[in-house]
Amino acid sequence: MAVRTIARVFPLLAALSLTACGGGTLASTTTVTTLVQESTTTSPAIPDPAFVPPECAGAAVTTVPLGTPTTTTIAPQALSLEEQTSVVTGIDNAVRDQYLYPDFNGTDWEGGAAALRAEVAQGLDTATFYEQIEDLITSLGDEHSDFETPAEVAATEVMLAATNDYVGIGVLAVPVPEENLVTVITVFPDSAAEHAGLEPHDGILAIDGIPIGEDDASSGVRVRGPECSLVVMSVRTPDEGDRLISAVRFRVQGGIPIEARLVPTDDGRTIGYVLVPTLFDESIDDQVRAALDAFGPLDGLILDLRMNGGGTSAVLEPLLALFTSGTVGDFISRDGSRPFEIQADGVHNSQTVPLVVLIGDDTVSYAEVLAGTLGAVGRATLIGETTEGNVETLHGYGLPDGSMLWLANERFYPRADPDADWERDGIIPDVVVPSDWQDFTFGTDPALGPALQALGQG
Repeated sequence: MAVRTIARVFPLLAALSLTACGGGTLASTTTVTTLVQESTTTSPAIPDPAFVPPECAGAAVTTVPLGTPTTTTIAPQALSLEEQTSVVTGIDNAVRDQYLYPDFNGTDWEGGAAALRAEVAQGLDTATFYEQIEDLITSLGDEHSDFETPAEVAATEVMLAATNDYVGIGVLAVPVPEENLVTVITVFPDSAAEHAGLEPHDGILAIDGIPIGEDDASSGVRVRGPECSLVVMSVRTPDEGDRLISAVRFRVQGGIPIEARLVPTDDGRTIGYVLVPTLFDESIDDQVRAALDAFGPLDGLILDLRMNGGGTSAVLEPLLALFTSGTVGDFISRDGSRPFEIQADGVHNSQTVPLVVLIGDDTVSYAEVLAGTLGAVGRATLIGETTEGNVETLHGYGLPDGSMLWLANERFYPRADPDADWERDGIIPDVVVPSDWQDFTFGTDPALGPALQALGQG
């Protein structure tokens, strides 16, 4: 089996399709956009879209009627009994030989694997088989290991390679189930969402008249749909009233964008702010480098990881190299350890600039390693809330059907704080500032004041 190394939370931020789900894994079937136009004339009550892309010029401004499917569900390729058995054997061998916890994290792995073999022998359709595999991996209880179907593997490769290509509005967002909304993390440049005025922290309450939370499965996919069709959204900006906006769906391509800006200050010092929404996109480190280069030498920098669910070491390492160097920690497996060494690769004065890192409940996995390491080596003041504590490294094991097992194989321990147990305790901030992403804008961010104070401002 092929092996890859990664650390992230599954699913990644719920993500580009605005799928309003709370947790767990993606479905075992694949949902893809249908490009068949099925529409009705727009009601006069719907506001005109702020932007109509050139490829849609001259087309009727139409919406997809309520209840009309905008996606097609494709069943996974059928697996034979022998193929299913081979997948189960590969997973069982990997868990027995490589899982971080030799006692299977206190679970009855052997019993669970045997039960699945028995069900496979009696006959399982492929979709049900994949669901059973997902349940078996979830039963390990580490809240990190996961299983991806072949379709999910393909989607993962697209996101890692920053080659998103779909029809929609162009946002990265996460669900807030307790408030029946999804909140925008970042907006793709020149997207329908940007033209419509959507910004980070905005909450989407309803899509095409379907409230978020009332029918999550339907409302979540409706931001995708036929090219040049209209999507109507009820949107709330924190501390402002709700509003209705419309946007014309068109093609979204490329990597997930960061947000980079200068923070207004009273004394004229140059303070940069960079929101890093994920480490699960291999364009992220280049984007951060470009932002730092565009800023020039800074008097201070705020790195916002509050909504970062982790990602790959291919992004973690170059980001750390912007700010520090040396052997910063060790990855410990049940068979030994390996040092985590960083070679300095700064931009302007990034290796010495005063640094604040914002963290919170949604800072997870390699994002915790990034924040915790910068704090432990004395490069950053950590501000926000204690993280969940999930610093296991996942190794990816390719299976015969093209699916992938992501298995907790290592845990990270910082050299500068050898007694720390980040998996158990999370990353604890130096300054506690509660902040719920959907409750503030950039201008009213409760963490910015303390961050500026830590950087010698205010």
